[in-house]
Amino acid sequence: MKTIQKMYDHLHWANQRILEALESSKDEEVIRLFSHILFAEKVWLTRLQGVDSSHLPIWSDIGLEGCAELVKQNEEGLTTFLKEANLDKIICYKNSKGTQFENSVRDVLTHVALHGQYHRGQINSRLRASGSEPVNVDFITFVR
Repeated sequence: MKTIQKMYDHLHWANQRILEALESSKDEEVIRLFSHILFAEKVWLTRLQGVDSSHLPIWSDIGLEGCAELVKQNEEGLTTFLKEANLDKIICYKNSKGTQFENSVRDVLTHVALHGQYHRGQINSRLRASGSEPVNVDFITFVR
């Protein structure tokens, strides 16, 4: 559990750093990528809680203000969830196409952390391509 908790401490830190960097960005695609990370976190948290997530979007244009609200909601929800999480529990859920799957809580949490880091890398690539400074969200920077 210590490793998972540290991954989520990093996830929240990285989301906050990206949010702060995007406050001066006008690139709608970068903001859309960031909102996708946040919507995916929300969808997976909903599934982890045993609630149907089919009504939740994975992609949506919510702007930076909406992203800031999701950052806050997701941090609160995931922090609360992790306090009592049974990492070996198997959860059943349906994906956005209605196909049912079963995975351990540990595997879902690992997926969510890696998914976000993948898209934060895409965000940084787009920032660099547009002449902006990428955001250092490396795990080692976080733990230093």
